[in-house]
Amino acid sequence: MWKLKIAQGGKDPYLYSTNNYVGRQTWEFEPEAGTPEERAEVEAARLNFYNNRFQVKPSADLLYRMQFLKEKNFKQTIPPVKVEDGEEITYETATTALKRAVHFYSALQASDGHWPAENAGPLFFLPPLVMCLYITGHLNTVFPAEHRREILRYIYYHQNEDGGWGLHIEGHSTMFCTALSYICMRILGEGPDGGLDNAVARGRKWILDHGTEITGVFMKNCMLHYAAYRNIYPLWGIAEYRRHVLLPLRSAIKAN
Repeated sequence: MWKLKIAQGGKDPYLYSTNNYVGRQTWEFEPEAGTPEERAEVEAARLNFYNNRFQVKPSADLLYRMQFLKEKNFKQTIPPVKVEDGEEITYETATTALKRAVHFYSALQASDGHWPAENAGPLFFLPPLVMCLYITGHLNTVFPAEHRREILRYIYYHQNEDGGWGLHIEGHSTMFCTALSYICMRILGEGPDGGLDNAVARGRKWILDHGTEITGVFMKNCMLHYAAYRNIYPLWGIAEYRRHVLLPLRSAIKAN
């Protein structure tokens, strides 16, 4: 079960901080954490999000809220205020609503004073990181099995109805992020027809259905059309790394 850790990380060799991790939030997987009821609650929340993903795209930080409210034994003691159509909003009504909101959000504040939140939205952050870690041979070190499983889950849960992925979770499908997500899924072990609800096959179909000719090439690798920049740079970067770093390194190793 995943647990949100606040202002921690000193034992992790891949984390660094100049302020003792204040304001830092990290998710850690604890195999033995949670009761069967809590685990079932998490799975129910995931299923509910997936079933409604086309209507509500953001996660609303639901798992973190569930953890914090449970740890703090939060009880909402201020009753909700209902205002009918055409009814005047009084000072007392507004004050009660504000106090109820403050009471709730105070329970979501972390121990070091900040409010955790998911860095969600853009869908072009994570796949290039996975690609770089893969070609440098550090993928399984930086992202253990549970992390790789969650990366795939994130990709599945933000696939659009047409099979593609947008620049962000609310966006229409683009070639850029669909190609990134497709490559990421394959690197993480999904076969050509794998993934939740045939995610890989549907993504590939979107790419093939929307493919276009590449024109206006200069410098052997750059495109005149702006959209083509987004398509070429990730693969160009990987190719350059392989040519200038990996291949010389292999040659040096063989020479020794």
